[in-house]
Amino acid sequence: MLNAHQQQILRLLIASHGMSRTVLAEKMKLSKAAISTLVKEMLQAGLLEESIPESSGQGRPSVLLKMRADSAYFLGASLLDERVVLVLIDMHGRTLAATQMPLNLDPPQLAKTIAAAIPDLIAQKSITQDQLIGLGVTLSGFVDEHQAICVQSALLGWKNVPLAELLKQQTGLEVSLENDAKALAVSEKIFGVAKKARNFTLISHGDGIGSAHFFQGQLHRGAHGAAGEIAHCTIEPGGRPCRCGKRGCLDTLASLTAIRESVRDKALECESITVKGNSAAIAILHQAGHALGLSIANIIQMNDPELIVIAHQPNAFDGLLKTVVMQAIDSHVLPSIIGKTPIASMVINEESWARAAASVAAYRFIIHLPD
Repeated sequence: MLNAHQQQILRLLIASHGMSRTVLAEKMKLSKAAISTLVKEMLQAGLLEESIPESSGQGRPSVLLKMRADSAYFLGASLLDERVVLVLIDMHGRTLAATQMPLNLDPPQLAKTIAAAIPDLIAQKSITQDQLIGLGVTLSGFVDEHQAICVQSALLGWKNVPLAELLKQQTGLEVSLENDAKALAVSEKIFGVAKKARNFTLISHGDGIGSAHFFQGQLHRGAHGAAGEIAHCTIEPGGRPCRCGKRGCLDTLASLTAIRESVRDKALECESITVKGNSAAIAILHQAGHALGLSIANIIQMNDPELIVIAHQPNAFDGLLKTVVMQAIDSHVLPSIIGKTPIASMVINEESWARAAASVAAYRFIIHLPD
């Protein structure tokens, strides 16, 4: 078990490309002797490695400390499609191996199926079971504050399913469940575009819409695990019925599902949503983009994040939709903060979600969340 200072060392190293003992001591406000003792234990445990950067010709370069890629391995399973995607990642967040299997909606049987796939998956990289630290699972829906129970998932048809315990019984691993958007935010925080951001929001845009927030370097899950449910914020009172039971939610206006439904309502060909000069298609994209941009603008004004990350499917957030979103953001934030919050976008695929799930297991290992 790592102590609090060693956990902080891991977080600092993960957020950097390597750091010297001197810099660590400065950032942690500890003596060099204290840092040396902590680092020595972590080197002996195989968590860290030393590297010497190329000389710049201005004196001897400092020895840099980095996380060892093989210091820990994690598994991630995505339950967001008709097939389960299961991946293996290392401590640098690199996907080493992946496999797929049919999604069985019976939780006990699903746990058995995932467990049965693990030995062949890790054998691809000659990794043994005892080198695995944990398993993360991402799904669409609400997860309880202990990351153990799927409280509700409309996509899976589940209510109060103790999936973490079912999987732990089958695999012997520590298991962490997480909502899809929160898992993706964790992945980008420890391995991706948000490594250096302490306060940021991730928006996932696809068939549904999700969001997640990091405050002061920590994922904000809320009192009951439900923080960040931007999809079900009311944007159009009395609007379209939503699968959540309300009306006029953001999901009913700006998700890809909503856009497709609007296309069908207008009797347009599916591909005509991107046809130039089609006034009906343009109106649909304007409505969706304005709703999403308005929601993001509200997040910017409420949270004042360092960064907004919009994660989207390939070719699904380009052109007019993106333009309208950006215009709506600028139109609905205070004039004094227009343009001050960077907006990054990233393309995701089905493997991105499984990698995000594995990142949740890595995040739990790093910060040692209490059970």
